[in-house]
Order: sequence, then C-alpha cells, then structure tokens
Amino acid sequence: MNKDPLIVINNEKIFTQNKDFYCDNLDIKVLTEGLSEHHQLQFIARKANKKSNHKVEIDNISAASNIFTFIYLILKSFKINKANYLIIGINPYSFFSFFILFLFRKKIYTYLRSDGYKEYRHILGSWSIWIYHIMFKIVTTGSTVIVLNRALYNKKNCYLINSSRLDDLWFKENKKASLDKIKLLYVGRINPEKGIFDFIKIFEQLKLDIQFSIVGDSKNLRIENKNINLLGYVSDPKSLIDIYDSHNILVLPSFTEGQPYILDECLSRKRPIIIFEDIIHTIKNRKGIFVSKRDAKSFSENVKYIMNNYDEIQKNIEKNKFNTKKEMIKEISDILI
Repeated sequence: MNKDPLIVINNEKIFTQNKDFYCDNLDIKVLTEGLSEHHQLQFIARKANKKSNHKVEIDNISAASNIFTFIYLILKSFKINKANYLIIGINPYSFFSFFILFLFRKKIYTYLRSDGYKEYRHILGSWSIWIYHIMFKIVTTGSTVIVLNRALYNKKNCYLINSSRLDDLWFKENKKASLDKIKLLYVGRINPEKGIFDFIKIFEQLKLDIQFSIVGDSKNLRIENKNINLLGYVSDPKSLIDIYDSHNILVLPSFTEGQPYILDECLSRKRPIIIFEDIIHTIKNRKGIFVSKRDAKSFSENVKYIMNNYDEIQKNIEKNKFNTKKEMIKEISDILI
C-alpha cells in the first residue's frame, strides 16, 4: 500500500552515528516512529554533537548544522510530490520553516505539546514572551493545529488528541503498593521548567519519614540529602514499570506541561500523583491526581491524605480509561490528510 508523504520538522537535535540516529526527547521518538508506520516520513531536525539517549528507528532523517542548512533541507523536500508538513512546537527554526512553507502554499500542520509562553518565561525570562507571542499568532493562524490540551489553543482550526505511550505491557501484573514508608518518584528531564530544582528545595523542608527517587539524566545534579536517590536515565518500559511499582506516589512539579505521558503511565500502575497548580489543566477527567500549592505545608497535607486513603484512591484510579500509543498515532495520522 502506498503511503502519503509526510515531512516532520522539529527543533530537536539529532546525533548521527554509523547511519543510526539518536535524540534526547522520547516524545519525538514515539511520534516519528509511530507516524512512519502510516506515512512515507522524512524528519528534518538539527544536528547534535553528542550522543543522545533514544535511538530513533526511522530511516529518513536529515540533521542541519545551522539555520541555512535547515532551510535548504526544507526547500529540497519540495521535490516530494503532494507532501504534507508537520511542524512540532513553535521556535525560531520552526517559525522560519513555516514562512517558507506558507509562501509556497504547502499544507501545514502544527503540533503543540506544551505551553510555549511558560517555557519562554522560565528559560529566557518574561521579556521573551512577546517574541513567542508573535510567532505563535502567525503560525497557528496559518496552519491546522493539533494540541494535547485545549488550554494550549482552542480555535476552529484545531484538533485535540489524547497522548499516550501505553501498550499492553503497562496493564500486566499490577503489583501491590508498599505503604511502610512514603516513597516519592519523579520521572522526567532535569530542566528548570520541569520544576525539579524548586521541588528539591520543598522536599528538604518536609518533616516526614520520606524518600525521593529521581529518574532522569542527573549527571549534573549535585545532591547531598541521603533521602534523595538518583536512579539515572531509564527508558526501557519494563524497567520503568518496576520503578513505578516500587514507589507509592509520583510527583510532577512542572511549571508548564501539555499532556505529559507519565500521568497515564503512573495511573496505569495504580499509583497516585501530586502536581502543582500551574498544570492543573492536565488532570482532565483523570482520577488519582492531587493538586498542591508550591510549598512544603500544602505538599505534606496531600501526601498524608494519600497515604491515609490509599486503598480508596486506588479504587478510583481503576475507573480511569486509558488511551494507547497505537490509538494516539492513529488519531494524529487521520488528521494529517
């Protein structure tokens, strides 16, 4: 069966080694590999100088070392007849890409996974928001938008999809949670916008018998607290499942999120979650997610409530309905026509 051509454009940095490709962002790996099963896919990204964590199992990847090469690769893709274009995220690279595609009247889709306004504020400062705002307005007006949450964008030219990395493995052999001690878990990138540095400060103020494990690339993280365990980077699903099962509460301290995969991953293992007010929009209709203020007192109250009502909370979690990775990719692919 002939597949429709699709050009995916993203600011992600790709490392190339012996015709193998690696990226830092697992979301990008999941999305591009999944869509390649439905489309004749080409991925245009930026070139990385060091090896990343995730091997991307697709053949047609082009990595640009600068913006001029990036634009050249886009122009070169015009040789592909009747190709659609999927821009992931809004940033200077994708913004210039959009302009070129718009001028040549290409069919453009924009995929928004998180709140760029908040990301720019936390990474560059409040002064940078107006730059993002201009790019956001132009790109979303001139393309069909796909979002993980209506809070990111909600106009007529917008499709809402349900994100997921789940497959059958996540629902097998659900282990009983050990409640002899509070065992917190964080899974994610070690970046300021993820709130992990701020949460460590909150954790050190807690007057509880509690342990905290961090899953992520923490080689540059210096921790002296003996109750904080650095588990390093983990990508294997079976290993991640074992880690979820050996803890009893997940904390997601992000300042900005679209629809993080780890919420459903954790809930599929029947483990409750604590988030902060900044990302309350990610709850949707999920049961088992609790909202804390960004201080030690509120967080402690949430932890105590969860530990004292764990069985009842798990029964509510069982009422959740989960989307699968296969269903998510099919949703997106059906839009890209």
